[in-house]
Amino acid sequence: MNAQTTALKTSAPQTPALPHAKPEAIGLSGARLARLSDAFKREVDKGTLPGATVLVARRGQIGWFDAIGRQSPSAPAQMAHDTLFRIFSMTKPIVSVGIMQLLEDGHFLLNDPVAKFIPEFADTKVGVENNGKLELVPAKRQMTVQDLLRHTSGLTYDHTGNGPVQRLYQESRLRSRKITNAEHATMLAAMPLMCQPGAEWNYSRSTDVLGRIIEVVSGKSLGAFLTERILAPLGMTETAFFTGGENAGRLAEPFAKDPWNGEDVKLFNMLEKPAMESGGGGLVSTTMDYARFCQMLLNGGSLDSNRIIGRKTLELMAYDHLAPDVKINGDLVPVGHRFGLGFAVRTEAGIAPFLGSTGQFFWSGMAGTFFWIDPKEELFAVFMMQGPGQRQYTRSLVRNLVYAAVE
Repeated sequence: MNAQTTALKTSAPQTPALPHAKPEAIGLSGARLARLSDAFKREVDKGTLPGATVLVARRGQIGWFDAIGRQSPSAPAQMAHDTLFRIFSMTKPIVSVGIMQLLEDGHFLLNDPVAKFIPEFADTKVGVENNGKLELVPAKRQMTVQDLLRHTSGLTYDHTGNGPVQRLYQESRLRSRKITNAEHATMLAAMPLMCQPGAEWNYSRSTDVLGRIIEVVSGKSLGAFLTERILAPLGMTETAFFTGGENAGRLAEPFAKDPWNGEDVKLFNMLEKPAMESGGGGLVSTTMDYARFCQMLLNGGSLDSNRIIGRKTLELMAYDHLAPDVKINGDLVPVGHRFGLGFAVRTEAGIAPFLGSTGQFFWSGMAGTFFWIDPKEELFAVFMMQGPGQRQYTRSLVRNLVYAAVE
């Protein structure tokens, strides 16, 4: 039985399944999609990852949905279509859509200062390293909501480098799941920025701050807001900041030690309810749940007659928002790409070392989850695994294999 037909029987129990079609009916090659599955089966056999799911949809229908390998290296359960994953930074696009919903409601403008909603950010300083010491200088302007969305806020992550500002992050309680979103934002505002707002692209805790702004503006917890405005309308019934004990047998887990470098792999407990609902990386989800979010994006902001966000608002989010002189730090935004409001965007047909289309937008998660939307090909794909050290390799691999199947 091939992947496309088994999906009809094993979709998540409560999440409404998207329509299915034979690959050839939607311009995909079934034989080449089978090679995609075979390639990941080889990776499982090599010990690269315990297991994975891959879903490919085109023209509004799923043409391929396969579950490969095992959910966990320490348990016999096979990977399933309704397996639960930590999606980490794939939380960010959902929260970014949420903040843009509030923009559509008229609560703020993109160039409003963050301090309008979180006053502690009004006097944030910029950290400058001088002869090995960290000096604080005034910010030339305040960070804005748009800066948070496009990661030009001057904020950072503690794991993206070892500079003096990042070391301050490392020494703090910012990574704790036991602090609230409000406490996290206050703690972050007291720390110096990596650079002047607007000057550089630094992957950062910016979306966590967006999550706090959502709470301030809506008067609700981030989880409650996302459920009311995005998750429930889309039928994403299994996406939340934790899952119940009844789902303990459905959790995807990584190898205890990275198969390539032998380092310990430690991910958060999906069954534990956190105090902090991290807008930057806290959600748990299934492949089908996230596929419904993707289909909404590909549709221009609606699914099943539920309008989640306006078409023009979504278009704005998927454009490049970085000025030409903005320095992009790190390797998360590949060559040939730029960054929009919550998504990376492919701007060049070539240059990047993997297949794709200009105008496609995407993001990924630290543990290996990945999705992209390709409006030109009317296509999206969702890839789920839990293997942090292999994430860059598998992202390029799945891109190449999916596009090889496009007729």
